[in-house]
Amino acid sequence: MSEKHSNNITAEGLKAIQDRLEYLKTTGRAQIAEQIAVARSFGDLSENAEYDAARNDQAKLEGEILELEATLRTAVVVAEETITNDRVNVGTTVRVFDESENCEDEYRIVGPQEADPMNNAISDDSPLGAALMGKKKGQIANVEAPDGILRFKILSISRT
Repeated sequence: MSEKHSNNITAEGLKAIQDRLEYLKTTGRAQIAEQIAVARSFGDLSENAEYDAARNDQAKLEGEILELEATLRTAVVVAEETITNDRVNVGTTVRVFDESENCEDEYRIVGPQEADPMNNAISDDSPLGAALMGKKKGQIANVEAPDGILRFKILSISRT
């Protein structure tokens, strides 16, 4: 089991960030440069809304590039060979019984950069993810919520 680290990421998540960064640096920058060139052709830049919008888009793109580069510098990739199905960890999928809702759910445990709660990919730093981390099949994870303590019994753990 890898130690808890706020910058844990799976190999799949790392690849997705690298792909996004490459896209932004190549295609994204080229598209923005084209928008700026077209906007400049409209004349007076002091009253050119298209130029201002293109420059704002450029600033957002460069900001995202900086964020992704920082993420890559600090990311700790969870090695596939260290992921086991005996304990919940980043890179595992856990099936739980939610005692408060009386239903089963399945979650992929991922690093914060990969979290996508709408698709049941939860961060190891989230309240539920943190409660599940390190637990074994059959154990109960308690999560503090506004309505009280929620209990999740671990039914199975598998490698993602």
